[in-house]
Amino acid sequence: MTLKLSKILSNFPQEGLAMAFAYGSGVFHQRGHKAISFPVKQNMVDFIFVVDNATAWHKENLRRNKKHYSFLSRMGHERIARVQENWGARVYFNTLVPCEDRLVKYGVISTRDLIDDLQLWETLYVSGRLHKPVLILKRRDNPALLGALQQNTSSAMAAALLMLPEAFTEEQLYIAITNLSYTGDFRMTVGEDKQKVQNIVKPNVARFQELYHPLLEVFSHIHWQKKQAFIEQDTSPHAIYAHLNMLPKTLQDHIWLEKSRDQRYQDIEEVLKNLAYSADYREVVERGVQSIVKKSSITQSLKGIVTAGMVKTVRYSAAKLRKMFSSKKQPVSA
Repeated sequence: MTLKLSKILSNFPQEGLAMAFAYGSGVFHQRGHKAISFPVKQNMVDFIFVVDNATAWHKENLRRNKKHYSFLSRMGHERIARVQENWGARVYFNTLVPCEDRLVKYGVISTRDLIDDLQLWETLYVSGRLHKPVLILKRRDNPALLGALQQNTSSAMAAALLMLPEAFTEEQLYIAITNLSYTGDFRMTVGEDKQKVQNIVKPNVARFQELYHPLLEVFSHIHWQKKQAFIEQDTSPHAIYAHLNMLPKTLQDHIWLEKSRDQRYQDIEEVLKNLAYSADYREVVERGVQSIVKKSSITQSLKGIVTAGMVKTVRYSAAKLRKMFSSKKQPVSA
């Protein structure tokens, strides 16, 4: 599979490509989809390309692959780069692109914007995708990017622990982590498979373990029974405060805004300390995540109408709706 995906990747500019990864049901098996074995062509293959210079990358990609773009191609690479970096979640998607006998969708994000999202959760868009297993096809040596990737998964672990009870299974942990980037997403109401989170996790537990077992080995305030795939956590105010302190700045800011409306609390440290003793800390954290995801899902979807064009937007949305209605016919398993 990796060789075939790498062949697809070779059709795109390599200069300034800091990282490229593939994800989704076209790469990893999801419950409700046929098992992946190329050349299965039903599922579109999703990619994210992380580029150091968006203007230069789009200039070369327009030269190679102008037909991938909507009417924005006529406005030039500089305008496309501005649309990418200033609208929505700072990602530019081309979708329903024929390439190497497959349909692909690829998003382009600048390296500095990805690092910001991984560290701060400004949009939880690409950072949310990286909470889950992905297939990395290329990654240059970049200490800042590697550190941000590690920080992102640690933040996801802390946020998920805050939403979980005192005892839970590993699978429940991975479901909570995966759910972070879907809670608040309006597409989960209209356009997405209602069982999407469980469909992602259940067939891919081993891949989640590869990603999160190193963190479970070292994370504070938990007791991990590895053989039983079972976790108990300390839910004392001290432990809750420690996890709250690990949350990214944007999420902490949302918590501060909610808790400081009555003007009692002046700084984030005081807000987090008081929240750690509050019975509603789970709900407060969840509302903060929802606020981030809701905004980026709406603005990025509106941006997608422009970047994909109306015809492709209708085709893509219709496919999502078919998947949603199909999921309603399937029994929900535990």
